[in-house]
Amino acid sequence: MISATGHLALINLLIGDIQGGLGPFLSTWLAGAAWTPARIGLVTTIVGLGTLVLNTPAGALVDHLPRPRLLLGLGCAGILVGTLLLLPARGFLAVLAAQFLAATGGTIVPPAMTALTLGIVGKASFPRQQGRNQAWNHVGILSAAVLIQVGASGIGAGVAFWILAAMAVGSLVAIAATPGSAWNACRAHGWNEAETATPDKKHPVHHVLGNARLLLLAAALALFALGNGPMLSLIGQRMVARHQDATSWVAVYVFVAQLTMVPVALWAGSLCDRHGRRRLLLLAAAALTLRAGLSAWVTSPFWLIPAEVLDGVGSGVLGVAVPVLVADITWGSGRTQTALGTVNALQGIGGALSGVFGGLLVQMFGWNSALLLLGVPAVASLLLALRLEETRHIGLAYHPRRGGGAMPAAGGAS
Repeated sequence: MISATGHLALINLLIGDIQGGLGPFLSTWLAGAAWTPARIGLVTTIVGLGTLVLNTPAGALVDHLPRPRLLLGLGCAGILVGTLLLLPARGFLAVLAAQFLAATGGTIVPPAMTALTLGIVGKASFPRQQGRNQAWNHVGILSAAVLIQVGASGIGAGVAFWILAAMAVGSLVAIAATPGSAWNACRAHGWNEAETATPDKKHPVHHVLGNARLLLLAAALALFALGNGPMLSLIGQRMVARHQDATSWVAVYVFVAQLTMVPVALWAGSLCDRHGRRRLLLLAAAALTLRAGLSAWVTSPFWLIPAEVLDGVGSGVLGVAVPVLVADITWGSGRTQTALGTVNALQGIGGALSGVFGGLLVQMFGWNSALLLLGVPAVASLLLALRLEETRHIGLAYHPRRGGGAMPAAGGAS
């Protein structure tokens, strides 16, 4: 019989590649259907902006409806249906609607997965379990990438649809098989498990989202995304300008980064408990700073591989640290997933602006200087992380009379 944490591992393995929908394969598919780059860019931009707006409501829905398995299943089903609807779609509105449905499902998945994990293992075991979740997640992404690469050579680009659909169906089966009795609403929110979980225990949203620690974390993550977002794209574009094999090398870099994230996620979950959460933020920002410098001065495709190892370190660490930090800061408020959705949205704004930011840097300063200057937001992120208090022993609840100030929550410290 599979344990509850075994079910979490299986779910994360299967949802690893489906959260972002078709991702980079969408552009390839639409280009093959005679779509212009401008038209493809318009669809992806509209969907991207819509996803940012939906992050906070998705988190609030997870907090409001204590059914994370149901919401996780609905998210996976939305991704599945939206992806399959893309197959016959050719018109602009049809593609937009299908992709938006898949993106909406993908927005629900992260907060629902976090709530399910917290309700099964509790806050004390959450950092290590989040590390395991992320490790399995990256294994799923790598497995799907290999299957798509192999299948595309014999079947064509359409194989990405069917592999993603198969993983979504597998996710639904794994979610349904997870015993509902393993999840506890009080355990997920930091309330006394001997009491009944009722909505009146939740603190006002504005007190939670106005917390200084949460805003500082969101700002640091937005700056990280601003520097990190365009880096691989600019490296690929520089290779094209220098007549190097950009497509093959970028695929290698993506694989290296994802492979690095597997052990890093496991290690980060352990480091969270032993040395604190803030240290992980500092490590991620430092890795991005080093990556920017290395990418700027190294032009050999082979010797750029260490830079993408640093990408795996930074991104792998944040995948574990961010949900743990948000859980610490909001513990006992009943609004953890609302806060996580908001933090993800603000981080996403940095990512959305990163493409324009990187392009302007190239126009103004050239390839190498632009890559080096992407380290500036990373340094700013590092400085903000230094100002963030360690949250390992906090486990905060909120007191309305203190304007969002914090007080120790009963049983909240880990």
